[in-house]
Amino acid sequence: MKKKNKKQLKFGLIGHNISYSFSEKYFTEKFEMGHFDNCEYTNYDISNIKSFSDLINETKGLVGLNITIPYKETIIPYLDKLSKTAKKIGAVNCVTISKKKKLKGYNTDFHGFKKSIQPLLQEHHKKALILGTGGASKAVAYALRKLKIEYDFVSRTPDEFQFDYADLNAEIFEEYHIIINTTPVGTFPNVTECPDLNYSLFTKKHIAFDLVYNPEESTFLKNAKEHGAKTKNGYDMLVFQAEKAWKIWNE
Repeated sequence: MKKKNKKQLKFGLIGHNISYSFSEKYFTEKFEMGHFDNCEYTNYDISNIKSFSDLINETKGLVGLNITIPYKETIIPYLDKLSKTAKKIGAVNCVTISKKKKLKGYNTDFHGFKKSIQPLLQEHHKKALILGTGGASKAVAYALRKLKIEYDFVSRTPDEFQFDYADLNAEIFEEYHIIINTTPVGTFPNVTECPDLNYSLFTKKHIAFDLVYNPEESTFLKNAKEHGAKTKNGYDMLVFQAEKAWKIWNE
């Protein structure tokens, strides 16, 4: 963002119950450190996606948005256009707003996840289990396809193509060496909660990746680590996706 542009530019996060959010703090500090005095970042906590159109129409200077739970999929009908990647994924976490109030949706989650997990991957990491079936899970699945890693979804209400948590036995864990939590289970303040797994099935061959970043070590990661798994939280993923969003907003 050119510093000589003194017009006030507004960015923000759309979601519900987002006071804990990473984005507002990250971008506010980024603007301060970069001396982007004309930029500001705000949390827009809305209880219903139907409020989105009013927010767009009533907020002057709004040029870019991040989208989080629970609106990564339900926001799509309110957008004028999707990037090719967002269309393939079926979920949006980044939006640009033109001077004419035209909205285009992108997905930078897949970029953040792909870049974050790559350093952990070894030759035996060929198959992954994705815990959850929401918007974030779709971005993770897309990234895994790009990495040529097979995957299956795990759901509390599975369809015929998905695993139930009760299905995850020793045989499954011997086949799938990457376990990714894309659900909000374990997020602050419910830090003692974790996905319903038999954590003794984790081994040194496993990667446990949690999109949760608050707390720094979720109960899911802690339990997997106790049995030898390599673990990583979602913080780096968030940084990578945020920087990708910043690049898109400045194109």
